[in-house]
Amino acid sequence: MSCPPLLRRRPQDTDALGDLAHGRLHPVGEVAHEVAERIRRDDTFAQFVRFVLVGGSSTAVYALLFLSLQWLGYLPAHVVATVASTVLANEMHRRLTFRAEDRVGWLTAQIEAGGVSLFGLVATSVALRWLDATVGSAHPLLQITLVAAVTGFIGLIRFIALRWIFRPTGTPAAQ
Repeated sequence: MSCPPLLRRRPQDTDALGDLAHGRLHPVGEVAHEVAERIRRDDTFAQFVRFVLVGGSSTAVYALLFLSLQWLGYLPAHVVATVASTVLANEMHRRLTFRAEDRVGWLTAQIEAGGVSLFGLVATSVALRWLDATVGSAHPLLQITLVAAVTGFIGLIRFIALRWIFRPTGTPAAQ
C-alpha cells in the first residue's frame, strides 16, 4: 500500500521539484548542467571526456561479451568481444565524440579506427597469452583488468590518431 501523505504531496512541496517548476535548478542540478554544457563543446578537453565515456561504455560491453563467451576459451571470447565492442565504439566516436557523421562515412570510420584497434587486439591478445602462460587459468576478472589496462593505453593512442591524424583535410582541429 502506498503512503497516503506521499499521494497528496504536490511537486512544489519539495525544494528540487518546486525549483524546477519555477525555472530554477537545485545546486546539484546546476553542477550537472554545467558539466553537461562543458562536455558538449568541440574542444580537445570535451572530446577527450566524451572519448573516455565512450571507451568506458564499450569496455563494459566487451566485459559482458567476454564473460558470456568464456565457454569458447579466453582467446575466441576475447576476439569476438573485441570486434563487437570496437565496431560499437568506432560508431559512437564518429557520432558522439567527434561529431563526424556528416564528414566521415561508417566504413571509413571502421577502417581508420579499426586499424588502430587491430593493433590493440594484437597487444591485448599477447597480454592475455602472457597471463595464461605465467598464471595458468586466470580468473576472468583478472583477464578483463589486464585487457582494460592495455586498452586504456591503446585508447590514448587511438584518441591522438582520430583527433589529429585521421581528421578530414581542410578541417582544423579545435583547440
